Amino acid sequence: MKKKTLLLFLSAVLACSALTGCGGKEEDAAPVVTDISEAEDSEEEPEEEAEEEPEEKEPEETREGMYRSELTNEWIDESLKSQRPVAIMVDNEKTALLHYGLTQADIVYEMMNSTANGEITRFMALVKDWDKITQFGSIRSVRPTNFMIAPEYNAVVIHDGGPFYIDPYLKNPWVDHLSGGFARIQNGKPREFTEYVTTGEVAKRLESAGISSEYNDYYPGPHWEFASESKPVDLSQASDSIACTLVDLPFDHNGSELNYDEASNTYLYSEYNMKHTDPANGDKQLAFTNILIQNATHTKYDSNGYMQFNILEQTGRSGYYITGGKAIPVTWSKGHDMDPTRFYDMDGNLITLNTGKTYIALVSDTRWDELVLE
Repeated sequence: MKKKTLLLFLSAVLACSALTGCGGKEEDAAPVVTDISEAEDSEEEPEEEAEEEPEEKEPEETREGMYRSELTNEWIDESLKSQRPVAIMVDNEKTALLHYGLTQADIVYEMMNSTANGEITRFMALVKDWDKITQFGSIRSVRPTNFMIAPEYNAVVIHDGGPFYIDPYLKNPWVDHLSGGFARIQNGKPREFTEYVTTGEVAKRLESAGISSEYNDYYPGPHWEFASESKPVDLSQASDSIACTLVDLPFDHNGSELNYDEASNTYLYSEYNMKHTDPANGDKQLAFTNILIQNATHTKYDSNGYMQFNILEQTGRSGYYITGGKAIPVTWSKGHDMDPTRFYDMDGNLITLNTGKTYIALVSDTRWDELVLE
């Protein structure tokens, strides 16, 4: 009996040791695991490496009642947001000088207008805020090339006639134009140099012709990408950039030239060996922040010199982008009339423009080697 009692006592002591550590506190006992997931959760997880926080984008500036122009990135009145620009054809014969209103243009194209007459050039000036025009021109005829470029901006072309070669382009539904019938101002010159767009005429003519003053279904959208004004494009950072304070274009008839003005960070336009000034706007000199030059082939139509530049279905043709006293080589491409011409650096990146006005020159491949950048 005593032996049995002793065995029972020893069994109880052993059980106590196994369960409680023989007199240890209850909270010191190992936890009882009843679920596998609970056991996995109890294992210490390795510390994760801290992820790098993405660089914060600079908050976009806003101004009440204003927006950034799709043509220049400058602040303009919000009421203009849906308004189409006009593309005004301006005569560039010396007799046509002085030109009125060109400093109001957002973008100015210059290109050979004829293989005759010393390969004379003509301007196509794009104006977004055309309601502010007081006098613009003088206006002259248009060429097929202009009807291939203006649709990039959904712009209404303003001109005075043109050769029959433009007729197929006038049938395109994405082409809108106003031809002739603008104000004649007596200036002592032959009649062909007396036609100008004057105050209020654009709005009246658009309404009379039944042409919408607002972007329509053929608008391809904003044409350009612009750099932030706080972080402008600096071409000196590019490995293939060159100094460029003079752009001497191979336009022998008028001698187009742009000189870099460091104070204003713009290129000042001159032709016929004189500054190009605007008597309609305080005699300001025509100035541009951005310059784009396109090397393009052309087709001559006839012995009269009528021609067009071959700019459609082009890929990888050469050119230059110039801003801030520097230039880089680029390539350019264009498909359909409505496709914006795209410019790329030599790494294949779409170029970004600085805020301000842009000058674009189409230079024939037959004269490309005569272009001077220095």
